[in-house]
Amino acid sequence: MNKILELREKRAAAWDAAKKFLDAKRDNKGLVSAEDTATYDKMEAEVVALGKEIDRLEKQASLDAELARPTSDPITNQPGTTPANAQKTGRASDAYKQAFWDSIRRRNFFDVKNTLNIGTDSEGGYLVPDDYERTLVDALKEENFFRSLATVIHTASGERKIPIVTGHGEAAWMEEGGLYPDSEDTFGQTTISAYKLGTAIKVSDELLNDSIFDVEAYIATEFARRIGTKEEEAFFVGDGSNKPTGLFGSAQDGVTTAGANITFDDVMDLYHSLRAPYRHRAVWLLNDTTVKALRKLKDGNGNYIWQPSVVVGQPDMILNRPYYTSNFIPDMTAGNKVMAFGDMSYYWIADRQGRSFKRLNELYAPNGQVGFLASERVDGKLILPEAVKTMTLKA
Repeated sequence: MNKILELREKRAAAWDAAKKFLDAKRDNKGLVSAEDTATYDKMEAEVVALGKEIDRLEKQASLDAELARPTSDPITNQPGTTPANAQKTGRASDAYKQAFWDSIRRRNFFDVKNTLNIGTDSEGGYLVPDDYERTLVDALKEENFFRSLATVIHTASGERKIPIVTGHGEAAWMEEGGLYPDSEDTFGQTTISAYKLGTAIKVSDELLNDSIFDVEAYIATEFARRIGTKEEEAFFVGDGSNKPTGLFGSAQDGVTTAGANITFDDVMDLYHSLRAPYRHRAVWLLNDTTVKALRKLKDGNGNYIWQPSVVVGQPDMILNRPYYTSNFIPDMTAGNKVMAFGDMSYYWIADRQGRSFKRLNELYAPNGQVGFLASERVDGKLILPEAVKTMTLKA
């Protein structure tokens, strides 16, 4: 932890040095020579590299803490009493969990088939055990950070209607003894569906039959990497055709830049285009190339609007609000929506039923491999467009 704090302080110092260098080298027109620009780019690259190293060390610290957790809980119940959660049933039971992984490795499969019937998917696969699904969901959050910002719901059906207040009633001044004014809210609704997302995973017979090989961890990691990547892309720029509707396609337009580059006024206009109640939980979403451009911008008092964090667990800031980056967010090309600012909890992600696995024995048998099909049904939609505003780069 001390190393992380040391690197954060070092990054803050490097950023201060880069800002001072840039300010010292600007001419009376506010421009910087090509030679000084190259020097500044190297200084900025050091800031970026330190940020990546901080991220790596924080992930290592998180893993160390997870591995250091006790493997069992102390007994706290009174002797002679049975804990409420002593006997799990259904997909949470130990028998189902054991049967599921025995079926994955194909060990005594016919002996455990009856147990697996309680978790059979409608399309022939087996739903993953409850405890393991939480591991998968955690892994998906790691691969797809947007799940931690959005609202995630679980549905039992393929379609769900969500009521939305589209207009509010209001109070009015009235005379003493007069009638109360009649003013009602108006309601609408949006529908969130379920689209199928899947991938095929191949494992060699040797690895599958090797008890040392951790097939659970491998499948969870691969599933999260592949599915999480496609989820993140759809949640940001999906067109709604057999996939979720992306945030950048449904959020309201906040501001269009006056020129080909982003200015401080553009960022401030986007900030204030969002209604004040949504700003309390608002975050920025943008591409790394856009972050690089914002690092050179100042506010009206000469302060840089990008602020590196020096506190563990606190993200970097733009105008005192945290930001997140993704390669799937459009880059700084004319006509693109390059930034979003808003309360991302109004983007709803609907997970239907659970994740499902199927085992394929014959398809890859000539290559000495066993295939696994991993799938989920999910949808995503911004249910209140006014809660998020976007910036468009002038065409």
